Amino acid sequence: MSAIAIADSPAAPPDPFAHLNAAQREAVMHGEGRTPPGPLLVIAGAGSGKTNTLACRVARLVAEGADAQRILLLTFSRRAAAEMERRTGRMLVRLAPHVRRSTPVTLPWAGTFHSVAARLLRECAARIGVPETFTIHDRGDSEDLLALVRHARGLDATERRFPGKATCLAIYSRVVNAGADLHDVVRDAFTWCAPWEQELRELFAAYVAAKQAQHVLDYDDLLLYWAHLASDAALGAEMGARFDHILVDEYQDTNPLQAAILRGLKPDGRGITVVGDDAQAIYSFRAATVRNILDFPAQFTPPARIVRLTRNYRSTQPILDASNAVIALAAERYDKDLWTQRAAGARPLLVSVRDEADQARCVGERVLEHVERGIALRAQAVLFRSTSHSAPLELELVRRGIPFVKYGGLRFLEAAHVKDVLGVLRWIENPRSRIAGFRVARLMPGIGAGVATRLLDAMAGAADPVAALRAFRVPAAAEAAWTDFILLYDALHGAAAAWPGDVERIVRWYEPHLARAYDDAPVRRQDLAQLAQIASTYASRERFLTELTLDPPQATSDESGEGGDDDDYLILSTIHSAKGQEWKAVQVLNVVDGCIPSDLGTSTQAEVEEERRLLYVAMTRAKDHLALFVPQRFYVTQQARAGDRHVYASRSRFIPDALLAHFECCAWPLATPDSTPAARAAAEPQPMMDLAARMRALWR
Repeated sequence: MSAIAIADSPAAPPDPFAHLNAAQREAVMHGEGRTPPGPLLVIAGAGSGKTNTLACRVARLVAEGADAQRILLLTFSRRAAAEMERRTGRMLVRLAPHVRRSTPVTLPWAGTFHSVAARLLRECAARIGVPETFTIHDRGDSEDLLALVRHARGLDATERRFPGKATCLAIYSRVVNAGADLHDVVRDAFTWCAPWEQELRELFAAYVAAKQAQHVLDYDDLLLYWAHLASDAALGAEMGARFDHILVDEYQDTNPLQAAILRGLKPDGRGITVVGDDAQAIYSFRAATVRNILDFPAQFTPPARIVRLTRNYRSTQPILDASNAVIALAAERYDKDLWTQRAAGARPLLVSVRDEADQARCVGERVLEHVERGIALRAQAVLFRSTSHSAPLELELVRRGIPFVKYGGLRFLEAAHVKDVLGVLRWIENPRSRIAGFRVARLMPGIGAGVATRLLDAMAGAADPVAALRAFRVPAAAEAAWTDFILLYDALHGAAAAWPGDVERIVRWYEPHLARAYDDAPVRRQDLAQLAQIASTYASRERFLTELTLDPPQATSDESGEGGDDDDYLILSTIHSAKGQEWKAVQVLNVVDGCIPSDLGTSTQAEVEEERRLLYVAMTRAKDHLALFVPQRFYVTQQARAGDRHVYASRSRFIPDALLAHFECCAWPLATPDSTPAARAAAEPQPMMDLAARMRALWR
């Protein structure tokens, strides 16, 4: 982690917080001196400058004598933690310019919940019965291990469909993170799996046993283990005493485990600051709960202080008025009407269109109109509830020659060749990792699933798994490749001093297997070169594997296409992926019941309220222009083939008639004078045959 350098200068500015508004200043200045103050809840509305406020608070604490080594700053991405550290350092320059550059300040405990959990668990592993050499499974590895356990229990050969590995992991993860009972999770979120409840319970027990036998933790274990550690009176107090201040960003996105961790570390709430917005709590599918932020003040005695940031620095007032009106109908919330000094601007558009095809044409037309007015494509976004909603629009954009980027697709660590190389590294780091071993063994020609299983069984039953690996006899067809692999394993096992050359050596060993398995091996080599480059930025193999699992890169490389005149492109994004972003112009598709709210999100009032917050998040992404689209008709698709069957849709329940005054309501396409019924009748020729009379005559 980079140091925060503090410049030297003879005098500090008179008011380093002059750029803050009154509410931001109140949050920054909460508490006095070095004594940790009582709990603070900052309700930070969309675009209200919460990141700057939190960074200023950290800087103020350090400048007044708080030990930066004893500040725990929890965010939801490593990038957010790095940005917070950067802003804090910049603010410290303004607060304490007299401090010499030779006294750098670092924030060593700034990171995600999961990365901090991994560090703490590694430090106290011996005291809590966890092997110090544990490795961490990502979601893909966890699914694969569940699949192996599922197969071992004969659950993949049942007469009735048993949940697949992805569904099993989703159920397991929800139970762990929500702190709920399996029965309740299956009943509420996975109804079709209810007949398998007992088998699922036994499967998860076997899955936990398999993880422990293989010295691995999965993504959910990191929080679960930390929460249990913090819940112990002695260990929780000891760990909490390491930190004078704990600050949490995006608190509305935390789950019950994360809230329990905070309470375990600081039962009285002293030194805790949480920042978030209940109106932007949209991740219940990850077991996040809005109750954490709604109930936070009452969890401590005396209750937490509440500061509301309501000044918006992003949107025009008409956009905020409409957004405020939508969220004001929520059943439960913190009162918070956003306002801005940007009073100018048009009301958001509420556009009625005939169907999704017209919606796509209208959006394409508006995108080009914005470009003509000087708004670049990258300053525009089209948002939607579900990724499938953009399909007609994508065709229309291609037809019009409008380049676009849609957020989603294959992640870097999900690519098979990357997983192969990381599998070798993980197996070297942890010889008991069955998932890594199974994957690597089958890379070698002549070793199939049966041989790989026997190898792993032999290693699992041995006191020294590495000795069992060396002693294992493979089929003759695999001997040459196996010998090369054993040489590699022996050279790198336990050889921490070789880092980061480990990755390059594994890639060289993997080259012939890559060329044999993939036709596009040259393209995939780019990813492996990037992987080696990433490895060089970490101090050890263990840190590299941990951080890469907890904060993976987003995409794989590909061949470059033909260059264009510029690199401008329109943004297409789900609303969930758009959270935290902003654009000058935003268009929202399918603002109708069945889409927003989703027909899958109306089973309970809590689900309906989250769907309302989704629309609010979408609307508050817009800075200058906002348009919501209401298609009147949706065609029904069956068996992957569209037909003429259609259904009519109604405007989203979240925009009732009482709210229409906040919008400019219009229809597209606009009716032209010669398209009225009277004009069409005048233009049509008179019939030469009276078919109506003939039809009546048939029944005389």
